[in-house]
Amino acid sequence: MSDAFDEALALANEAPRDTSTPGGSAPSVSAPGRTPAARKKPDAAHRHLGWDAARRVAHRTAGRPLAPVGRPLDERALGHTLAEPLEALTDLPAFDASAMDGWAVSGPGPWHLAPGTGVLAGHAAPSPLTDGDAVPVATGARVPAGATAVLRSERGTVTGGQLRGPNPQPGADIRTRGQECRSGTALLPAGTPITPVVLGLAAAAGYDELTVRPRPRVDILVLGDELLVSGRPQEGRIRDAIGPMAGPWLTALGADVIATRHLGDDAEALHRALVTSRADLIITTGGTAAGPVDHVHPTLRRLGARLTVNGVAVRPGHPMLLAELPDGPPLIGLPGNPLAAVSGLLTLAAPLLRALTGRSAPEEPQATLTGPVRRHPADTRLVPVTCPAPGRAEPLRYAGPAMLRGIAAATALAVVPPGPEPSGEALSAGHVRLLELPRS
Repeated sequence: MSDAFDEALALANEAPRDTSTPGGSAPSVSAPGRTPAARKKPDAAHRHLGWDAARRVAHRTAGRPLAPVGRPLDERALGHTLAEPLEALTDLPAFDASAMDGWAVSGPGPWHLAPGTGVLAGHAAPSPLTDGDAVPVATGARVPAGATAVLRSERGTVTGGQLRGPNPQPGADIRTRGQECRSGTALLPAGTPITPVVLGLAAAAGYDELTVRPRPRVDILVLGDELLVSGRPQEGRIRDAIGPMAGPWLTALGADVIATRHLGDDAEALHRALVTSRADLIITTGGTAAGPVDHVHPTLRRLGARLTVNGVAVRPGHPMLLAELPDGPPLIGLPGNPLAAVSGLLTLAAPLLRALTGRSAPEEPQATLTGPVRRHPADTRLVPVTCPAPGRAEPLRYAGPAMLRGIAAATALAVVPPGPEPSGEALSAGHVRLLELPRS
């Protein structure tokens, strides 16, 4: 994982502004107010990376994707990711089959119908037909050699061993062999998330088992003595809003949450949790600042961890961090404010989880804001929006770092690039990228 640290160090010493252009290739952001002399110090732990740069570093920090495993075609494979392309093991359909109940006919009618004959699904190949012959056939049954079409049951009548009806077009209601694909055809690329439909396609293509990259296992550690896990806020304590949503959100991003544990402000408990974790990723919430009970940074130093991201030029969520634990999983430290934590999940956790599973990044659609949004002079802003129509994004109120009311009604986050000095210029009709929110 050291390459990610080197990249973070290089990015931290690039040009001082990340314009967050749609291409995502702009230089990174240094912390506001830093002088050129301050930027010369080669210490990545004191740089606020630009938002796009932080996402790239998170992807690199994951290292190699998780080792592939085999899974049967049932719920045990759901949500994992194809580790290799899905190629057809047979032609689909594997034989010429009837698409309807009716009669397989050869040539134009009327047709002679042999008594006591018929072809059902699942039976062996029937006897060939000659011109002028017909045979009853069920949906999914093999079509006899020599058949030119299938006449639907509602269109034909049988009288005295003779079938009459309109002449069907050649090939009508016959699913020809290989119509969907031939054996060896690439059906889905590696990196495809496995859904129920993917399981069905794999079964149809001849698979009994899939080779997948498993869902990464995640430990969530909730920090802060001020947090309540039940009841109403009281006596200076508040309800933990991040714990209940972080697990489902990580699940929607492709992870399996091992546990969500409330550790309070206990430095030793945090240390034990980090050194004993068997997860592929650790998430902490709160404690990323430098206060007297903020134990994340001291514990990381105690363990000899390397910070690849220590602050991101994004609002909300700039105190987020990403660290490499020695001989352990990566750790993402989320800020303690709820919306800031969401920003951290989408900025750092989403690309890291994609890297662990080999999934490609989703497309980020663009939209035009329907109302003004105040820009930050140096930091990217992530603003909750709804999309009333394609290509339109309506900013929502209640978007402060401690608020969830706005994002609860949102369908996406608008990526608002930094604005020029003076601070506070509004972006009223600009094109912005959209981060579509994960849904369970």
